[in-house]
Amino acid sequence: MRSFRFWIYFVIVGSLWGQSAPGLGQTSGLNWSSDGNFALYQKRTGQQAGNYFLINLEQRTQRIAFDRSDLIQKLGRRFDPKKGLDRLPIQGLFQSPTAGLCLVCDNRLFKIPAGQGGAIKEVESGLSDSQAFQEQESRLFLQPEPGKQGKSTNITLVNKSSLDLDLNWYSHDGKEVSYGQLEAGTSKQMHTFAGHVWVLRHDGQIKGCFRARINDHVFISPETLKSVSKFENRREKKTQIDPLYKVRGGKSKNRNWNVSVQDFNLTLTSTEDSSLNVKLTENGADKSSFVISRNRSAKTGTPNVYWSPNSKFFLAFQTEKKTKRQVYYVESTPKKQLQPKLHQYDYPKPGDELDQSRLRLFSAETQSEIELSDELFSNPFRLNFLGWSQSGQIFWLLYNQRGHQVKRLLKVESATGKVEAIVEERSDTFIHYSDPGKAVFENLGNDEILWASERSGWNHLYRYNRVTGELINRVTQGDWNVKRIHSIDHKTQTVYFYAVGVYPDQDPYHVHFCRVQFDGGGFKVLTEGEGTHQVDLISPKGNPSEPTVFVDTYSRVDFAPVTELRDLESGERIVKLQAENTSKAFGDRKLTQRFVAKGRDGQTDIWGILHFPKDFDPQKKYPVVENIYAGPHDHHVPKTFRRRYGVQHEIADAGMIVVQIDGMGTAWRSKAFHDVCYKNLRDAGFPDRKEWMKQAAKKFPQMDLTRVGIYGGSAGGQNAMAALLWHHDFYDVAVADCGCHDNRMDKIWWNEQWMGWPVDDSYAANSNRENAHLLQGQLMLTLGEMDENVDPASTIQVVHELIKHDKDFEFVLIPGRGHGAGETAWARKKRLNFFVEHLIKNPE
Repeated sequence: MRSFRFWIYFVIVGSLWGQSAPGLGQTSGLNWSSDGNFALYQKRTGQQAGNYFLINLEQRTQRIAFDRSDLIQKLGRRFDPKKGLDRLPIQGLFQSPTAGLCLVCDNRLFKIPAGQGGAIKEVESGLSDSQAFQEQESRLFLQPEPGKQGKSTNITLVNKSSLDLDLNWYSHDGKEVSYGQLEAGTSKQMHTFAGHVWVLRHDGQIKGCFRARINDHVFISPETLKSVSKFENRREKKTQIDPLYKVRGGKSKNRNWNVSVQDFNLTLTSTEDSSLNVKLTENGADKSSFVISRNRSAKTGTPNVYWSPNSKFFLAFQTEKKTKRQVYYVESTPKKQLQPKLHQYDYPKPGDELDQSRLRLFSAETQSEIELSDELFSNPFRLNFLGWSQSGQIFWLLYNQRGHQVKRLLKVESATGKVEAIVEERSDTFIHYSDPGKAVFENLGNDEILWASERSGWNHLYRYNRVTGELINRVTQGDWNVKRIHSIDHKTQTVYFYAVGVYPDQDPYHVHFCRVQFDGGGFKVLTEGEGTHQVDLISPKGNPSEPTVFVDTYSRVDFAPVTELRDLESGERIVKLQAENTSKAFGDRKLTQRFVAKGRDGQTDIWGILHFPKDFDPQKKYPVVENIYAGPHDHHVPKTFRRRYGVQHEIADAGMIVVQIDGMGTAWRSKAFHDVCYKNLRDAGFPDRKEWMKQAAKKFPQMDLTRVGIYGGSAGGQNAMAALLWHHDFYDVAVADCGCHDNRMDKIWWNEQWMGWPVDDSYAANSNRENAHLLQGQLMLTLGEMDENVDPASTIQVVHELIKHDKDFEFVLIPGRGHGAGETAWARKKRLNFFVEHLIKNPE
């Protein structure tokens, strides 16, 4: 099981999207002309790899832009093609008033030939002719927005204006970081990252911004600076969405008040009248803290308070600290000492007490507390402050009740302390709170919000009035799921999002790109190729807030990536940019196969894949090994193309067929499909997995189901051992790495989500430790002694029970390694030999 922090980081980072500014530069491999009518890109694969192609957006055509070898010759030896495809310093396209469509390369200007692949001619004036760049009005713009970070690069800035310009990097949290000055008439080379935004100021005023590109050359002339105001005037302002106010800290917005922590309690001080110094609380203590963070004491510190924007009220969090459970392990062979080293760390487990944050509301005008009932949020697993209304009259809370069966959006009136449930979700099983795609809370403006719910049996979006709680409309609906939001266009009231299951005739896990209006109208799937899609929105004509086309890359396990340029309105394909040869990309082995079969109910489709030995002989029989991970937080079988599956191919090439399957109990099918896991993790979809393999063996008779192995790590380790406890009629050999073999021993957030709270008998019923006496078959347990993800004692306790019941098994402890130690080279070899021994050499 992956750590929560890493998993959330992965989901969040995987969902961010970048938007490129206009003019010179590169967007998703495309360089756009300043008028937005042409784009240049380089083919990376196929027979024409290395050539640069020119797209005519209006005519929806493409051709080889110029003779690449001719350009290389003009650039000189240092751009020898033997050094690779990416060495040419292409900087973009430009419509010159005199020369027409030109290529900017190595800070030189070249005219694009009219015919396909023709010779390229340098424009003599080059970049020194500032008049040639008068049309580059959109290269600089005035509204900085954080950009997605791309590759490391060096850029050149040339300031031909008469102004000394301060150069500031615009950080991801909206702060400007100074990087010195670009004086008038000077140039400067500097390091940055593609996608980073830089702000140019003079006497404190913004004169322009630009978004860095690979090998960028930013030419700043008097004309381009003047054009910024013209460009700004013709841009429509962004739609204002009345954002929630959420600033944490002691000072009020008007700076008239300050809240501090003194002797563990809150004190309110007037910055205008030093004699006004009021102690607001009496019950603060070291273990009942008002501070944001703490070291040894909570006696003083930064207060954990949120002021209203009208500076009349503030909300304080008083956190009652509970004693944290400690997990210990011994590092047997530390690098810097001979003797073993004891480690310990906080590790809450299911059923443990949690820190409790009590909300307290205060009035600055009366210097007193406003009573606030916690009846609707009395037992939180998590309680989030979402923000104040701009008027300061209301604030909102998001409450996830412990046990994950109740989630509420709460509205609180600041003047009275009245708490009201605006939206409430309930489930007899669980609410999947930890996946961002199923925990949507988006502000739409006009007191409206976007909310995600599985109440229909599928994950969909709903529009609510955040003040009255009125359900305005369902935004999406159908027997499919909204996977995650890509972006929201408030001006056109459009939500762009990824969905799974929208094409009934495709693999239901394939991700497609869609759009829908706030009112639920205009729903359209914008991608069509069978596979999983990832897109980048692009604005060729210069306004980053108004994309009109997008680059779509899709693939599946048996189909190499295809990249297309598509129209954002119609979804129509404009041109195909790249298309890899699947067989060539996969190499000289049998392609990984997709297979679908009916599950335990005889009706539900179960999807999986098969990996074959490199020297596969259709006349032979091969044992089958399943790579399992049945964690309910996601689905886990690969869906996009891979050139190689390291571990799976390693096992397959030793003479086995390796399979991967998503059975019932995993996420992103229907809610009913997912609910199979509730208080039932030992199920792990095994009834579906066995049916899938039986049906696969009819299509691939080389599968020998009298010899079946299984392996997995973390939750997959729990699953692998469970196969030999409850399904030893089918599975013969298992290797379980760092398993969370008893859900009472593992991390709280993951296990309570699926097994529930309070801890009951279902935990023991699902435990490999409690049921170790049921073991039949050949088992190997592997464990890294320094595992901080799953308590190492979880595996050791299983070992104890197996010995107690006189079971024969292998146990491999790996010194100096943490979670996932079973995937180190030595342990993989050990696992492979175990499968070969018991499935090939000496099968029982």
